[in-house]
Amino acid sequence: MSNYRRARVPGATYFFTVNLRNRSSDLLVREIDLLRATVRATRQRHPFHIDAWVVLPEHMHCLWTLPEGNANFALRWKVIKFAFTKRLAKTETLNATQRTRGERGVWQRRYWEHLIRDDLDYQRHFDYIHANPLKHGHVQRVLDWPYSSFHRAVRHGLYPPDWCGGNDEMMVGEP
Repeated sequence: MSNYRRARVPGATYFFTVNLRNRSSDLLVREIDLLRATVRATRQRHPFHIDAWVVLPEHMHCLWTLPEGNANFALRWKVIKFAFTKRLAKTETLNATQRTRGERGVWQRRYWEHLIRDDLDYQRHFDYIHANPLKHGHVQRVLDWPYSSFHRAVRHGLYPPDWCGGNDEMMVGEP
């Protein structure tokens, strides 16, 4: 077992990738209203700022800034995953370990977290999040993906509506 330690910095901004266990599922977009309600409820109990977020069928990426003095993103993810899963019908296949532990098997057990180091790191991750539906071939233009904070960023003047819009546009790589 690796000796992995998560960086915990109070009030910091983090990039996350969270995946469903079934990587061929469309559960997250099919149940987008439930996911949104779950995130809203979690933010009321455990505040954090959503800098950027994109939801794809089987995974999501986001940038969160935690409140000053608080570094507990793990609690927030635990609450989101649990509350979302609790409201779903039990249709997933469970392995023996999941049955023994009383798990549902909806989410991958772990998630990717990255502490944002500086303005350039922030911008790269911000762009990566918003270009992700295009990267995965879900749309021809970023603007066409409905489950993204890209639309909010356009309203706030952070992107033009045609940003990263097609084959001849700038394509954003891995952060």
